[in-house]
Amino acid sequence: MNSISVFYLLLWTGVSSFKFEDLAQYVSTHEEDFIETLRKWIAVESDSSDITKRSDLDRMMDMTAEKLRLIGGRVEMIDVGAQALPNGSTIALPKVVTAQFGSDPSKRTVCVYGHVDVQPAKKEDGWATDPYDLTEINGNLYGRGASDNKGPVLAWIHTVEVYKALNIELPVNVKFIIEGMEETGSNGLDEMIVAQKDTFFSDVDYIIISDCVWLSKRPAMTYGTRGNCYFFAEVEGPKKDLHSGVYGGTVIEPMTDLIGILDKLISPSGKILIPGIREAVAPLSDEEWKMYQDIEFDVESYKQEIGVDELMYSNKVDLLTHRWRYPTVSIHGIEGAFSSSGSKTVIPAKVIAKFSIRQVPNMDPAMVEKQVTEYLQSVFAKRKSPNKLNVTMIIGAKPWLADPTHPLFEAGKAAFKRVFDVEPDLIREGGTIPVARTFQDVTGKSIIMLPIGGFDDGLHSQNEKLSRHNYIEGTKLFIAYLHEVSQIKKY
Repeated sequence: MNSISVFYLLLWTGVSSFKFEDLAQYVSTHEEDFIETLRKWIAVESDSSDITKRSDLDRMMDMTAEKLRLIGGRVEMIDVGAQALPNGSTIALPKVVTAQFGSDPSKRTVCVYGHVDVQPAKKEDGWATDPYDLTEINGNLYGRGASDNKGPVLAWIHTVEVYKALNIELPVNVKFIIEGMEETGSNGLDEMIVAQKDTFFSDVDYIIISDCVWLSKRPAMTYGTRGNCYFFAEVEGPKKDLHSGVYGGTVIEPMTDLIGILDKLISPSGKILIPGIREAVAPLSDEEWKMYQDIEFDVESYKQEIGVDELMYSNKVDLLTHRWRYPTVSIHGIEGAFSSSGSKTVIPAKVIAKFSIRQVPNMDPAMVEKQVTEYLQSVFAKRKSPNKLNVTMIIGAKPWLADPTHPLFEAGKAAFKRVFDVEPDLIREGGTIPVARTFQDVTGKSIIMLPIGGFDDGLHSQNEKLSRHNYIEGTKLFIAYLHEVSQIKKY
């Protein structure tokens, strides 16, 4: 083989074309610029749960679109309809932003999903700083949305920006889909994905989601999430609330019935008592057990983090499997019950329990709904109560599971090794990211969750933060990842 042939072979395989050091150096020298952009984004109170903030949320979507336009993206703002309000009126949903960089058919095409809406936050909720004024303390960048999900979204945008700034060709085509309603259920997004299946998604090979965090100080990639079946169980009795001194002892109280049936959902040891739920779960294989055994996770630190002396299980594998790959029942609250400070001697006429079952692969939401409804009705019937029970499932989000041996994850390992010099953990997530399953079912594309958030970032909590290190090195990780994905062979 002559020297010219070798040159073209190296160019084709990307061995000589990937200028990682130049790209990483640009990130380092523009670190403060990237943090300043994050500061501007954090300053926007894009709370999707508060309709009085809808103009701020719309402004956030406009800022996102403009940022993508400035770096040369072909940007569209997609109308996804209106949101129905409790008073019967409607309000326009924030537009979904899409962008495209490159359309070379010889290259892989990746689609990055993210969101720029945030959970509610107020200083008086217990924040040490103003949640909408990005504040750096000991290398941590505090602000609502810093980790969930504005920081990771910007890290991806900066990734493309750096390639553009150095006039280095992107190794893959990159698309973005960024929404503004994730924190309240992604209203309108599923319909949009279905509508765009044969257009926007037609040439997409892989979908990347960076809306999660590591399990420990060790970097991680996520290959599965649990689903969520959320229920209301309503018990209705008298036509009005009653005084317990006057009527107590003469009526069968709805609250007593409700507590009685809730007690039959789960045992003190955590065993789900609903027939059919545990039986649907795939058994833990020896290979899975080995994967869990190798994950970095400290049980004592976990207990300290959440402030308890004892957990449901005492060893790492049991804890992680019950956190990620087994279902659980959680009781969240009772509507109609007295919950204010002080005392009130009332017998509520109607009470509604709110509970959820985090479901895992092999469980079907429709079947779970049937199992829960029939079981609670049978438990209630045994009480021989004259009160009425009504069970409804208001959310039936499916779990998502990927193959952790897929080339996407191998590419991730290589990128983490290059930037962080470690082998990342392969983890699952106990929460639910419904859009992952929607992408999988509608588009049929392979998906990876590639987080840069830290285990202690405090998502949805007070004092949410993203470390400066993770923000900047995470950008370098994404740069390296695009290169590694470009090396995946097309068949």
